[in-house]
Amino acid sequence: MAKNRNWIDDDWLLLMQLYLKKPVGVKPMYSKAMVDLGMELHVTPQDLFNKMCAIANLETPRIERIWQEYGKNPRRLSRAVSLLRQMKGFGRQEDFYEGVDVQETFERDFRPVLPHSKMTPVMLILILDQYFRLTPITMVAETPEIRQLASLMKVSVSEIVDVMTLYQHCDPYLHRKEVVDSELYPACLEIWQRYGNSDTEQLASYAKQLKEYFK
Repeated sequence: MAKNRNWIDDDWLLLMQLYLKKPVGVKPMYSKAMVDLGMELHVTPQDLFNKMCAIANLETPRIERIWQEYGKNPRRLSRAVSLLRQMKGFGRQEDFYEGVDVQETFERDFRPVLPHSKMTPVMLILILDQYFRLTPITMVAETPEIRQLASLMKVSVSEIVDVMTLYQHCDPYLHRKEVVDSELYPACLEIWQRYGNSDTEQLASYAKQLKEYFK
């Protein structure tokens, strides 16, 4: 089993800089900035969110010391973060790139599933959430909810409809028997297997958080 990537004291500086970004405060767990930092550090957004709450509450003496040194001096913090990023991975490359399985899944979820497509597992999750809110007859380009989702994720309406169609082939209640000829189908099937049989309310709650990434 892969080891957890060790959290080092210097990582607090990167997280504090994000915390101090206006509006100052704890950022949404799946905001793009949190996800980007999570991918840089190989730390899940959930862990970053919890640590950012610790910054907000000055929970440890170490956090208090860092806050006293940098909290009121953003220029000093910016210089320290810049130097840290220049040295990123120095002397600990293997540790930097290691992560537990859940962390690797988190990172894959925000990367395109195909080289020539913008579609990511996270986008497929949002489409699946919308899928459960519609009926097959309404899974068309004219449906307002589909147009809104396409606008949020900055993809074409036809791409959303295509994924909806693929999910219909994954849906055991529809009994679709046609052969599916789409490179995207395996990725859709994987998302269906992960979330298609779970509680739709839990999926909806997760999808609501993920939408922060696209705002």
